[in-house]
Amino acid sequence: MKIKIFITFLLACATIEALSQGKIYNISRYGAVADAITNNTTAIQKAIDEASAKGGGTVLVPAGKFVTGVITIKSNVELHLDKDAFLLGSPVRADYGAGKASALIVADHQHHIAITGQGTIDGQGEKLIKDIYVMLNAGTLRDTEWKIPNPWHQTRPAEDNRPKLIEFRNCDDIQVKGITIKNGLCWIQNYKSCSNLLVDHIKVESVTFWNNDGIDITDCKNARLTNSFFNAADDGICLKSEDPQGACENVYVADCKVRSSASAVKFGTASHGGFKNVTVKNIIVYDTFRSALALESVDGGTLEDINVDNIKATNTGNAIFIRLGHRNQKAPVGKVQRVHISNVMVDVPAGKPDAGYLMEGPFVREPHNVFPSSIVGIPSGRVEDVSLENITINYPGEGKKENAFVSKDSLMKVPEQIKNYPEFSMFGELPAWGFYIRHADGIKIKNLVLTCKGSDYRPALIADDVNGLDLNEIHIQQTASQPAIVLNKVTGANMHGMPFPGDKNKNVEVK
Repeated sequence: MKIKIFITFLLACATIEALSQGKIYNISRYGAVADAITNNTTAIQKAIDEASAKGGGTVLVPAGKFVTGVITIKSNVELHLDKDAFLLGSPVRADYGAGKASALIVADHQHHIAITGQGTIDGQGEKLIKDIYVMLNAGTLRDTEWKIPNPWHQTRPAEDNRPKLIEFRNCDDIQVKGITIKNGLCWIQNYKSCSNLLVDHIKVESVTFWNNDGIDITDCKNARLTNSFFNAADDGICLKSEDPQGACENVYVADCKVRSSASAVKFGTASHGGFKNVTVKNIIVYDTFRSALALESVDGGTLEDINVDNIKATNTGNAIFIRLGHRNQKAPVGKVQRVHISNVMVDVPAGKPDAGYLMEGPFVREPHNVFPSSIVGIPSGRVEDVSLENITINYPGEGKKENAFVSKDSLMKVPEQIKNYPEFSMFGELPAWGFYIRHADGIKIKNLVLTCKGSDYRPALIADDVNGLDLNEIHIQQTASQPAIVLNKVTGANMHGMPFPGDKNKNVEVK
C-alpha cells in the first residue's frame, strides 16, 4: 500500500513538473494591473481559462500587488507566484457572491493542479471584515449569527459570510508548495474530498480573525503535509470528516511547526466518516492555547490506526486529548481504536499560553485548576487499544481546592457531557492533575513522566471504568498528595516498574 501511494505521488509530481515546463501565461499580458487597487479577476481568470483550454501551463503572477475576486483553477494549470508577488483578496464582500461567500481561489472536480512559488496570497481580512460589518449594519447582508454570542462568548459573522482563501473540492493530483498564505477571515485553506494532495514548505499566518484554521484536510485520501509553518487564531493543522461515507485516509503529516489559539494538531471536530491510517511526526508546538494533540470522534466516525511520534510542545495548555463522544444523535456512536502515541514532551504553563496574541483563545470563565491530559469515552462507546510510550508532561502545580474541587472519592460527579462540543476543558474541574482516563479498554502506558513544579491536592493519575490497563514505568515526580494513582472500577490492571518516592503502598489506591 505504501509503495502504491509513493508511486502515485511521484506521478503527480512528474505531472506538475511537466506543467511548469510548458507555456507560461503571465497575467500582466491579460491586463492585470499591480497597483493594489484594480480588481484583476477577469484578467487572471482569462489566463487560467486559456492555459487549461490549450492543454495546461503555468499562470504566472509576477512581482507586484494584484487584487482579485474569486478565481477558479482548472485542470492542468499551475498558478505560480513569483518572489515579491502578492495576490490580494478583494476587500469588498460583494466580490465573493451574493449568498454564501465563495473562497478566493476555488477548484471543483479538477485534476493536475498546483499553487506554487515564493509569493503571498493575502486575504486582506482587516479590510474585508470592515466591509462585512458595514453591510450587516445596513441590512444589505443577511447573517443569523453575528449578534449571538457563541459558547466562548465571542460574536462574529457566520462562516457563510467570511470567505476562505483556498477551497479545492473533489480534485485529484494537487500540489501547494512554497507560498505564504495570510490574513483570512475563515478557514485559510480547505481541501475537501480530494486525493493525492501534497502541501509542502508553505507558511500560514492566519491571526486576523477568529475561526482561522491554518489548514483543513477534509475527507481526503493520500494526502501529505510536510515542512510547513502555521500561526493560527484557531486550530493549526486540522483533519475533518464531514461525509458519513468518507474519511481522511492515508494521511501523512510531518516536520511542521505550529502556534495556535486553539489546538495545534486536531482530528475533528467534524467526525462523521472518520480518520484511518494517519501518521503524524516531528511536530514543534509553542504558545498554543489548547491541546498539542487532540483526537476526537463525536459524530459517528471511526478513528483508527493512528500513529503519532515526536511532538515537542512548550507553553501549551494541554498535552493529549482523546475523546469519543456522541454529539451527532442521528448516527450511532463512532469508534476510537488502535492509536499509538510516542515520544511526546509538553510543558504546560500556569497562565494563558496565548496571552498577548492578536486573537486569543477564549477564557474558561469558571474557576479551575490546570487541566490534565485525558482519554475519555462514554458509557455506550469506549475508547479502545491506545498505547502511550515515552511521554513527558511538565505541569506548574499549585492546584488549590478553593479554585475548584472534585474529590477522588466522588468520581461520579465528573459530568459525561455526551452531546457536548469536544474540548479538553469540557468536563470542568477534573480530579487528577496529570492524566485522567475513563470509559476505555486496552490502555497501555509505558515510561510516562509527570512532573509538578508546585504541590497539587489531586492524585497525578486516575483511571475510572477501564478494562485492561497496563502501567509500566510511571514516573511521578511529585507525590505530596497520596495516593498518586487511583484506580476505580478497573479490571485487568497490570502495574510494574513504578519508581515512586516514599511508601509505594500509599501511592496506588484501588477502589
